Amino acid sequence: MTATNGAPDPGRDTHFGFRTVGIDRKQAMVDEVFDKVAPRYDLMNDLMSGGLHRVWRDILATAVNPPRNERSFSALDVAGGTGDVAFRIVEAGGAATRVTVCDINEEMLSVGRKRAAQRGLDSRVSFMAGNAESLPFADRNFDACTVAFGIRNVPRIDIALGEVFRVLRPGSRFLCLEFSSVAVPGLDALYDFYSFNVIPALGRAVAGETDAYRYLVESIRRFPKPTAFAEMITAAGFRRVGFRALTGGVVALHSGWRL
Repeated sequence: MTATNGAPDPGRDTHFGFRTVGIDRKQAMVDEVFDKVAPRYDLMNDLMSGGLHRVWRDILATAVNPPRNERSFSALDVAGGTGDVAFRIVEAGGAATRVTVCDINEEMLSVGRKRAAQRGLDSRVSFMAGNAESLPFADRNFDACTVAFGIRNVPRIDIALGEVFRVLRPGSRFLCLEFSSVAVPGLDALYDFYSFNVIPALGRAVAGETDAYRYLVESIRRFPKPTAFAEMITAAGFRRVGFRALTGGVVALHSGWRL
């Protein structure tokens, strides 16, 4: 059962893909999925999106707009274990730009730490284990917060949004990149066929995982529509909330400000 705003009703059931599960069970099930996909996560993203996920993440990092001068800037990237967004932000900003990656999954964090060291960015990008529903940071601690393709895996989205609001400084921006609803006639049917037939087959062939990628596709279909998610962001306290559809609505970039 879900609340009318699209957020899970705490203490009741929620969805794991198309299955109904206890809300406290969902996090363990999501963890298991990402334990399995972590080693091939970036390769599969390239294959599934034809490389478009890189463009979408570039758009997200550009929207963060970190200062290019020596001014200190601290960003938080939630559920960004492999570091893709964090690396883009620090490379776009000046020498005093720092990003903290917070992810609940240690396998994903391990991949991210190795990649940061390989890029020589381990002094500017830090990795911390933490739950999006209870972020391990002080109030008003960051100048920006991003989430890329991770919010739909959080059991209690409304609680996570409240946590993001809490750790942001006044005047800071929340940016969330998430799969959305295709709005182009004809493309929606093609997208559904690709999602439910091609992606699980790719997962089986490349990562040896069919069920994990089937869940990821199903979780996209279960995620609230853009307007409903915008209402959830507003309910968390953010203002000037809006979203921008990308690639015919395959993805939406959501934005809100803590004023």
